[in-house]
This record gives sequence, C-alpha cells and structure tokens, in this order.
Amino acid sequence: MASISHNTYFDGGVQSLGFERGGDRSTVGVINPGTYQFDTGAPERMTVVSGELEALLPGETHWQSFPQGAVFEIPGSSAFEVRAEAPSAYLCEFL
Repeated sequence: MASISHNTYFDGGVQSLGFERGGDRSTVGVINPGTYQFDTGAPERMTVVSGELEALLPGETHWQSFPQGAVFEIPGSSAFEVRAEAPSAYLCEFL
C-alpha cells in the first residue's frame, strides 16, 4: 500500500498530500490567498489544477500568471515564490 503524507506550511496557508507511484514522487495541494516562498531540492513541475497562481521563478524579476491548466517548472536547488488571490489547487511533480 502506498504511503500518503500530509504537510502543512505557513500556518496552514498551504497544505499538501504527498505520494509516490512507480518511483515518481508528487504532491497535490491547496494554497490560500497570500505569498509564499519555497525551496527546491529536486527539479519540480507545477500544474495549476484549479484557480490561478502567480510565480516569481528563479532568475526572473517579473511575476508570471499561471491560470488553471498552466504548467511551469522550477530547477532543483533553487527557490521560487508563488502567490494566490483566491484559493487555488496544484499538482507538483518531482522530476
């Protein structure tokens, strides 16, 4: 049976469920309105499942908007910021 982990960040502003399938790790989660900074160990692919996220990606100086269905990638060993105006959901795949 697969193990599911629950993570809470930023005083409950971001919550995720993590799982592994076929050796691939992913998390699915929700982001409440606010701005949050994340550090990456491995490269990540983020898919906006519901709502809209804005992201300030490594090396960028301008925020980019990612509506429902949009995908963006973050290199490993870096940091990025995301912000949401309304509750939003995401899928994060560790590459």
